Amino acid sequence: MFDLIFGIHSIAAAIQNPERELIQLVASEEGLSELNKKHRIQKQHIKCDIKIVSSHEIQEQAARWCKQLGVEYSRVPSQIMLQTEPLKTYTIQDLLHDQPTRILALDQISDVHNGAAILRTASFYGVDAVIIPQERSFGLTPSLYRIASGATEAVKLYRSSSLSRAVTQLNDQGYMTIGLSEHAEKKLESDDLKRQNLCLVLGAEETGLSNAVLRVVERTLSLESQGMIKSLNVSAAAAIAMEKCFSRLI
Repeated sequence: MFDLIFGIHSIAAAIQNPERELIQLVASEEGLSELNKKHRIQKQHIKCDIKIVSSHEIQEQAARWCKQLGVEYSRVPSQIMLQTEPLKTYTIQDLLHDQPTRILALDQISDVHNGAAILRTASFYGVDAVIIPQERSFGLTPSLYRIASGATEAVKLYRSSSLSRAVTQLNDQGYMTIGLSEHAEKKLESDDLKRQNLCLVLGAEETGLSNAVLRVVERTLSLESQGMIKSLNVSAAAAIAMEKCFSRLI
C-alpha cells in the first residue's frame, strides 16, 4: 500500500522529511508553482517522479487512488498531491527504548478532524511521542494529512495493540500517567505535575477514556470550567491540557 497526501503544507513537510520515501508527485504547473511560492521547494528538491497533468486529471487520479486505499474521495486542493511509502510508525517497545519525556496517548479517538487537530497541537508543544491504538483510531488518510498540515511529519507515532498495557508499562518505567476525564473531581493544575517524564491520556469525545485505561492511569484529572459549559471538544481540551502538562517541561 501507499500514503496519499493532500494539502500543500502537508506535501511540503513530507518532501522535507528525510524519513519519507516519496513515490510520485502529481500536480498541475500551477500547483508546482504554488508549492515553490509558499515553501521554496523547486523541482530539483523533490526526490521522486513528477507528473504534470491538468487539474481535471489530478482529480481523476485521486479518485482512483482513494478507491485503491479504500477511503472516501475528497477533492484535491491546490492542484497537487503526493504519493509516498507508508509513514513509518513505531512499537511500544521502541518507545520504552527511546524513553521520550513528553508522551500523548489517544484512546479510541476516531474522528479525523479531532485527530489531526490534536497532532498539530502535539507538534506545537514539542510532544516526543503519540501513542495510537491499532484499532478504533483515526487512520492516516488523505484527509488526515491535509488537516494535520504537516504535523504527522513532526511527531513520532507509536502503535499499540493494548493501550492499557502500554500505560501500565509506562507506570512501571516511572512515568506519571494522567488520564483526562470530565468526571474526575481533582482538577488538572500545572503545579501538581512534579515529574519530568509524563504521559497525558485523552479519550474519545463521546465516551471518554475506556474502563481498561481508567483502571491503570496513575491519576485522573479534569479541566475546571469557569462558565456554563462544562465540557469541551476533545481537541480543544487536548490543547489546554498540553499547555498545563508540557509548557513547563523545558
